[in-house]
Amino acid sequence: MAAHEPIDRVRTLLAQRGAHARKLRRVLTLLAEDWHTLAELVRLPAVPRRTVQELLTAVQDDLETSGDRFRLAPARAADYAPLTVAEPLVDPLDALAARHTEHLRSVLADIAEVPAPLAALDHVQATAETALKRALWLDTTYDLAGRTLLCLGDHDLTSLAVAAVNPEVEVVVVDVDDRLLEFISTRADARGLPVRTLHADFRFGLPPAVLETADLVFSDPPYTAEGMALFAGRAVECLADTGKGRVLLAYGFSDRTPALGLKVQQELQRLGLVFEAILPAFHRFDGAQAIGSAADLYVCRPTSRRSAATPRTAIYTHGPQSVETSGPSREALEALVELAPRPESSPPPKPRAPGWAEPIGRGAASLAVDLTGDPGPWLLRTLLACSPGRMAALVPNNHPDVASEKGQRALSSLVGTRFALRYLRSTPDGKHCVVVADQVLAGTLDVGGLAVREVLMRAHGKLGNVWREALVTATRGALTKREARERIAEQVGEDEDLELRLIDLPRHRIAALLPLIRASAS
Repeated sequence: MAAHEPIDRVRTLLAQRGAHARKLRRVLTLLAEDWHTLAELVRLPAVPRRTVQELLTAVQDDLETSGDRFRLAPARAADYAPLTVAEPLVDPLDALAARHTEHLRSVLADIAEVPAPLAALDHVQATAETALKRALWLDTTYDLAGRTLLCLGDHDLTSLAVAAVNPEVEVVVVDVDDRLLEFISTRADARGLPVRTLHADFRFGLPPAVLETADLVFSDPPYTAEGMALFAGRAVECLADTGKGRVLLAYGFSDRTPALGLKVQQELQRLGLVFEAILPAFHRFDGAQAIGSAADLYVCRPTSRRSAATPRTAIYTHGPQSVETSGPSREALEALVELAPRPESSPPPKPRAPGWAEPIGRGAASLAVDLTGDPGPWLLRTLLACSPGRMAALVPNNHPDVASEKGQRALSSLVGTRFALRYLRSTPDGKHCVVVADQVLAGTLDVGGLAVREVLMRAHGKLGNVWREALVTATRGALTKREARERIAEQVGEDEDLELRLIDLPRHRIAALLPLIRASAS
């Protein structure tokens, strides 16, 4: 009787799941067929890790293991055959993807070199097959030629896959990760693909250039109710026509926690989104095992341009901006205020929350900004948005712009005509660093440095206009506006960036632009 205990436990487990036992039967089928890792047993049938582990525990005495792989003992596999299932229905997109092997190879190569995922941004890499299937589904569902697809966040590189499948669609990527934006821009430019990139943290707003411009918006947001509501709300803001536009979202939750799914769906409905379709387990991931390494595709139709509620900064499941975060200590904020540079006659500045949708601190003598949740790009954007000539920022001690001499030099090289920076590492404790920024006096700069300084001080203006006025100001009127425009054209021609705001450009484009501004003044 003991020899049959494992299979009896498995039968009980299947019976407990009722009509939903089929996915567990698929796990059994995989175990009977060959060796598989736990990750594969989760991802292939899209079953939550805990559920798979329960099955492995039930069948344990009939399992064989080899390293991190599992299989049913061959001598016992025949006994389990009645509990297994045939192959699932074939997804038509799989057959279509099989005819695009060149595109799949390209996506695989891109994913192999994409910047490492940031846990603080809830990055979990989608499989290459998923990125390609997204592109093929979009291309076979919508008339993409001449349309604009906006990707709100794109660590999965959906933009490159779509542009490769249909080069006649204009793809725009908006993301908070400057590393990713540089990677996508470099790949797209090398292949001549129509992909543009812009920087934004959606908690603080969107670049004006993308508002009401897109035909379709795709996003794989953080899977919290707060994150899904924020990204979906921003997506609606980007649609050119809410009647014709669609918001396409990836979202997954464990079948063990349906209340979480309900909460997210309620948030989407509050935005006036109708679910035209929900394609189950459409997206597959290398990770996210708690939700079966899978997420559904939500096809959402807006019924109005309803604004989302004022967003919280804590929208992620991990890191300093997770929904459970408590923020910095009172002592850390007190130290920030104390270290903020200011005129002797001015009172200490009050700590400010992050954000750069508009210039910050107009009329103030100094700023103290709490950037303890900064995933990397906030510090530069805050310096660009700072109106006063003095500020201090509290950032994580391992922040990429402060943790190494190379990072410190890179940041200083960008803002060096505006601010002289000091990096007070491990201040006021081992978790934090205070970055102190003091104004650079205009009289210490040459004409090229003055032009760069003027552009940095007006980071929210249209770049072409700001650059032109900066040249006129830096040369003290020696250049007319027409001559200034000619100088700009000599450097960049009819570059699309001239219509944008400096603060919305990816960091690598800011770094490339500043030497051209300096050269144009000489």
